[in-house]
Amino acid sequence: MLQTFAHYGCHVFIPLLVALIWYKSRWKMAFLIMFSGMWIDIDHLLAAPVFDPNRCSINFHPLHSYYAIAIYLILLFPKKTRLLGLGLVIHIIADIVDCSFM
Repeated sequence: MLQTFAHYGCHVFIPLLVALIWYKSRWKMAFLIMFSGMWIDIDHLLAAPVFDPNRCSINFHPLHSYYAIAIYLILLFPKKTRLLGLGLVIHIIADIVDCSFM
């Protein structure tokens, strides 16, 4: 239960907190862009089974690979891609939190 709350809490509340603190005037749009980082979980459809509570996503799924994570970190630098990069990096952090419970 704690693992599920921590994992999904990170997916929702960290982007919300970042949006409210650093993007006050446009927090809703900032939150939605960062929350769209959840779309990288589409790569779970390539795995069998699709969901395994005992599987760590990091470096298992293609969009959770170390190469992909490097690209997400690079996206943090240009101002135009920063929010998307933040959302993707926050997603990876949430998955790392999930893996730490295993």
